[in-house]
Amino acid sequence: MQRVKQWIGIELDEVSAKEKLISALGGLVAICLLAALSHQTLQFGGSGLLVASMGASAVLLFAVPHGPLSQPWPVLAGHGLSALIGILCARYIPNPALAAGCAVGLAIGVMHQCKCIHPPGGATALTAVIGGPGVTSLGFSFLWMPVLLNALVIVLVAVAFNYAFKWRRYPAAFTRRPTPRPGEVRISHEAVTAALRSLDSFVDISEDDLIRLADLLAKSPQAWHETASPGDHI
Repeated sequence: MQRVKQWIGIELDEVSAKEKLISALGGLVAICLLAALSHQTLQFGGSGLLVASMGASAVLLFAVPHGPLSQPWPVLAGHGLSALIGILCARYIPNPALAAGCAVGLAIGVMHQCKCIHPPGGATALTAVIGGPGVTSLGFSFLWMPVLLNALVIVLVAVAFNYAFKWRRYPAAFTRRPTPRPGEVRISHEAVTAALRSLDSFVDISEDDLIRLADLLAKSPQAWHETASPGDHI
């Protein structure tokens, strides 16, 4: 059963029922505000499509507030750059299917390069291409309002909402880092960077959380090492 869970990607999720409820409540508050703003900007059809991409952002900001994909720069730049790319593709690529593919593909590449990977940005880029007259008629103003306005609002809501819970500081930089005790050895930034570079793949955990997790594992009496069997890496 454990191997089946690994194959289909069921990850560890050991958070409490209280934490899950808070995440859901944060998403509810944020999307209610965004839906109201979008309704004032777009026709009903376009509003629904836009809120869909922001709904994905809400999942990250309120369910994974400390994750690298959830921080303000990825949210604002990820949506903004993706919207711009989508607008350009819709305007200059006549074939709708090709325009949609280019919008999402280029958005991924640009977000990677600008260190602002935010998965909902792909939906925003796609919306700019297939959103219909309610979106395409806005032209480049679609970038400023409603996309960046919505992105800014959801970030501000996340800052205010998560501030009420001391273990959910947002942005992650607001989290208080524990002061190392005298003689305590901590993992260095250079070591974390080198380890991540060796993986050559994006890891969705912040540096602080990674170090904190390593410290907790090192101090845990339950920590143990499993010897891999020959077939584990097949």
